[in-house]
Amino acid sequence: MPEPRETAVYTHGHHESVLRSHTWRTAANSAAYLLPSLEPDMRILDVGCGPGTITADLAERVPDGHVTGVDRAPEILDRARATAAGRGLAHVDFAVADVHALDYPDDTFCVVHAHQVLQHVGDPVQALREMRRVTRPGGLVAVRDADYAAMTWYPASEGLDAWLDLYRRVARANGGEPDAGRRLRAWALRTGFTDVTATSGTWTFAAPGEREWWSGLWADRTVASSYADRAVRGGHASAEELRGVAEAWRQWGAREDGWFGVLHGEVLCRKDPDPR
Repeated sequence: MPEPRETAVYTHGHHESVLRSHTWRTAANSAAYLLPSLEPDMRILDVGCGPGTITADLAERVPDGHVTGVDRAPEILDRARATAAGRGLAHVDFAVADVHALDYPDDTFCVVHAHQVLQHVGDPVQALREMRRVTRPGGLVAVRDADYAAMTWYPASEGLDAWLDLYRRVARANGGEPDAGRRLRAWALRTGFTDVTATSGTWTFAAPGEREWWSGLWADRTVASSYADRAVRGGHASAEELRGVAEAWRQWGAREDGWFGVLHGEVLCRKDPDPR
């Protein structure tokens, strides 16, 4: 079993404004590229499961299998357990884990899935090696990450320009890679995968309710989350500058013609079958 490695600081933390986004995520809006590959009896590991909404969705798609959700933050797993229990899912369990050194034997899972994880880890290639190690021969590692530099919006906003520049600086100072989406295929090839299918997916926020929700959670996250604390403590922005960015988010969200697009990179990596 590999020794644990130093991981990056999770930039967002688990403030309510962050969980507002995380609990919105479903297998349909965040793992559609994986769903056609699932079979009812599969055993799945969901890395960085957070509050467990995607985990529970995956479990509903493998009724004769089993899903394990793992996260580095013990406090969020109670929320994940409640999510699974609320849906009556008995074939799900949760545990604390570091993706750099997973506490599972080789060749354990049919699918290892991670959504918005590799952008936050200290060594994404090592993380993928571990995910590959615990995947059965012929099984899949499925990874999806946003690409912040590719995010785009209308109308133009100097305040949102400042937000994007600030977020990328804070994330990199914390040891992460905010533009992970474009790098997933390269990281998978460095890991040793030879069968890699690379795709992309998007989230779009344009309808009135969508704009208000997306702009509101980012406005709140900018001034009240762990990200805000790290931005100030790291000398990247003052509290006053953060309030200005938050106001820019609110102004954009109030625009009837507002539109925001989030690009994600996706890879399905098949582990080589056992040659025996």
